[in-house]
Amino acid sequence: MKKKLLSLLLAAACVFSMAACGSENESAGDSGNAAQTSEADETEDGEEASGEGGTLIMATNAEFPPYEYHEGDEIVGIDAEIAAAIAEELGMELKIEDMAFDSIITAVSGGKADMGLAGMTVNPDREKNVNFSDTYAAAAQVIIVKEDSETAGPDDLAGKKIGVQLGTTGDIYAEDIEDAEVERYNKGMEAVQALLQDKIDAVVIDGEPAKVYVAENEGLKVLDEPLTEEEYAIAIAKDNNDLLEKVNTALASLKDSGKLDEIVNKYISADE
Repeated sequence: MKKKLLSLLLAAACVFSMAACGSENESAGDSGNAAQTSEADETEDGEEASGEGGTLIMATNAEFPPYEYHEGDEIVGIDAEIAAAIAEELGMELKIEDMAFDSIITAVSGGKADMGLAGMTVNPDREKNVNFSDTYAAAAQVIIVKEDSETAGPDDLAGKKIGVQLGTTGDIYAEDIEDAEVERYNKGMEAVQALLQDKIDAVVIDGEPAKVYVAENEGLKVLDEPLTEEEYAIAIAKDNNDLLEKVNTALASLKDSGKLDEIVNKYISADE
């Protein structure tokens, strides 16, 4: 009887021990998976910096046609295709993160994204926080007004209420216009809507999206004389010189092969 009781106790202890071990193994397995995921992320980050496989994360603001915009569930446009071509040159997979324009530099400098493409102009303020690639597109800050507006050029903006997209070079340049009242919006289209509603007198924005906004909204026009001309480049973290060199090499290859022009011409007609 004692032997039976002892056997039963041993069996129960074994079952309890197995259950506990199983629970511990499952927990360890879960922890291992989490660690592997974290390590995979860290490895990918390392690979992103070295340009040897992994995922290349692009930060953008997809409210800037034809450079980046939503088409269904996808983000498409000139910058999206250039980034995909760069990723292909580097043997990496592209991931696009959509965010507010004024968050892109912070995301890149803080390591949340590898590069920023968003019709971004090189300027001294941005260069304090990130490095820039070689330029890949020429652009201009233009002025949108209503068709019946008496504003004919940049000199007529003095003392006017001007709409801009927050954090853009249009925002910066508008600050220098004499006695102008600058109204800032999170999206370029929000500034255009304010113009249509007579809340502002003009919008200062990049030339290509300006064409799209005017084409889609009756009663608006783009003035012939731009406020300023500029060029776009890719933002990369200051401590990631390896990626900067690889991106510049990829851009040079895309330019030499004609692929860069092919991408731009797909979205922008030469006669526009």
